[in-house]
Amino acid sequence: MIDFGFDKLMLIGAVALVVLGPERLPKVARTVGVLVGKAQRYVSQVQSEVNRSIELEELRKMKAGVEEAAGSFGRSVQTSLDEARDTLQTSVDELGAGSRDGDHGSFYSDQTAYHHATPPVRKNWRLKRGATPLWYKQRHGVRRHAQSGAARVARFRPPGRAPGLR
Repeated sequence: MIDFGFDKLMLIGAVALVVLGPERLPKVARTVGVLVGKAQRYVSQVQSEVNRSIELEELRKMKAGVEEAAGSFGRSVQTSLDEARDTLQTSVDELGAGSRDGDHGSFYSDQTAYHHATPPVRKNWRLKRGATPLWYKQRHGVRRHAQSGAARVARFRPPGRAPGLR
């Protein structure tokens, strides 16, 4: 990059003063300042774009590394689960082969049949709201019915004032 010292700037200013004259020198100095500012902004934008692209490439590499680690972890967990299921299945088969009378079924199949026969519990919020006693709603000011805006205004209007009068 070009390095201008104080002595070089003074020499350039003196030459510009002689060549341009004192009338046009301030206008040219402003124009040069604006152009230098635009050039600096352009260089900083290019520099930030290059930095962003470098960071994006680093993030992509990290993402690939994390995906590979997650995949290997998932594969190891799956193999462990497969081994556990195989050992459980062999032990269940051995238990089933030991009792051939027919009155004792497989424990695993009994549990899955029970699990699928039970429906999930669903909460009904309307029943829960309806279970609140009327005296409690009245005491605590819980609204029981929908009310229009005009009815609400009429309800809370101070006594002694006729409707429509200001």
